[in-house]
Amino acid sequence: MRVRGRGASAQLLRRSLELSEHVREAFFQKGQRNSDQLFIVLLVGNYLVKSLPERIFRKLPKSSSRCEIPACGLLNKLEYEARTGRTCKPPPQSSRRKNIEFEPLSTTALILEDRPSNLPAKSMEEASRHRQEYDEMVAEAKKREIKEAHKRKKIMKERFKQEENIASAMVIWINEILPNWEVMRSTRRVRELWWQGLPPSVRGKVWSLAVGNELNITPELYEIFLSRAKERWKSFSETSSENDTEGISVADREASLELIKLDISRTFPSLYIFQKGGPYHDVLHSILGAYTCYRPDIGYVQGMSFIAAVLILNLEEADAFIAFANLLNKPCQLAFFRVDHSMMLKYFATFEIFFEENLSKLFLHFKSYSLTPDIYLIDWIFTLYSKSLPLDLACRVWDVFCRDGEEFLFRTGLGILRLYEDILLQMDFIHIAQFLTKLPEDITSEKLFSCIAAIQMQNSAKKWTQVFASVMKDIKEGVKNNSPALKS
Repeated sequence: MRVRGRGASAQLLRRSLELSEHVREAFFQKGQRNSDQLFIVLLVGNYLVKSLPERIFRKLPKSSSRCEIPACGLLNKLEYEARTGRTCKPPPQSSRRKNIEFEPLSTTALILEDRPSNLPAKSMEEASRHRQEYDEMVAEAKKREIKEAHKRKKIMKERFKQEENIASAMVIWINEILPNWEVMRSTRRVRELWWQGLPPSVRGKVWSLAVGNELNITPELYEIFLSRAKERWKSFSETSSENDTEGISVADREASLELIKLDISRTFPSLYIFQKGGPYHDVLHSILGAYTCYRPDIGYVQGMSFIAAVLILNLEEADAFIAFANLLNKPCQLAFFRVDHSMMLKYFATFEIFFEENLSKLFLHFKSYSLTPDIYLIDWIFTLYSKSLPLDLACRVWDVFCRDGEEFLFRTGLGILRLYEDILLQMDFIHIAQFLTKLPEDITSEKLFSCIAAIQMQNSAKKWTQVFASVMKDIKEGVKNNSPALKS
């Protein structure tokens, strides 16, 4: 370090004496310590004085006014020689680091530094070992860099291939399938294309056609119920009268309004498009409000906002409402959103039959903890996996759901359990419930759909609809099976 005047020298000498005193008290009051321990402390003390960050990240500039042995270094050297009986020799000048091709800006390169001149120099063996360790660290860093580069290249290659497949599939859907929808929708070729995922440009149209419009809702009808919803919001904000409006109490209206407002703020929060001030906030609020007026018998149920949001991302506002209302009118969704416990138990019982058929080991593991399907299936079914899975993957699940109906929702659930079977078998009740409530974010469509494809939706040569009908018949006749869900 550089000495700048008497004041700096006096201050430096005082700090050096304090440091030396601290070392003496630490190492020699309670018995003689070995020389290696003393060497470590002296090395640390020397680096504290000599500005460690400067030595780590850049070489010290050469200066003619630089002292060969600083005042603090002289004291440490004399004390070291007195205690150990060894004489310090200045290390030979080395140009070892001049030809280094790769030098990471971190403490990794510190291993190549020579020891301070007031400490014993490295032996040739130690210097050689440090050089080898450094070369190994650099080689490992290069290897990681190359591996990550290959991984990025592979991902980009797969992405380009996927985009090419989507572009070619889009041409087929637009020019061949959609113009002849009723004729081609059930053909093997179309079903295979459907399984691979719908091109985003035609996804909304295909969903609308697949879901249908059995309720015969028109855009004009949507505007009527939207106007009615806006009138209720306005009247509710102006007055807190307890008079019922069209059979719905103020308390019920307040609960629905507050729940819709709260749920919208929690719908795909990472996208920032449905929250207040976002481009789709008002659209989502309008669709949910209009639906509560359209179906006062159901009203708003938590989880609906995710379904409506996915439809908004793929359809125009009126078309999204039409698809939303018809989708929630399907038997499975109607049972869950009406909270029809008896029907929900029948779905759970049917699910468990296929669970045991496909994943018997995991089924017995769940059964040993009395872990029933309602613990994890309810959230999956209520949001059609749009909350549990990444959005692009959830859309692909929706693609096949629109093709196969409610059966695919439960098949997807079994696919998720199959994908994480090995992990779940090592968990107890609490950890299984937590894991299935919040699935890993790195789940990929390729892995999930390969697991879904491995699930066989047949039991004793019976398909889902036949097994479900059989379960309904058994329950109606009072015959209880071994399903934990039914017993609960």
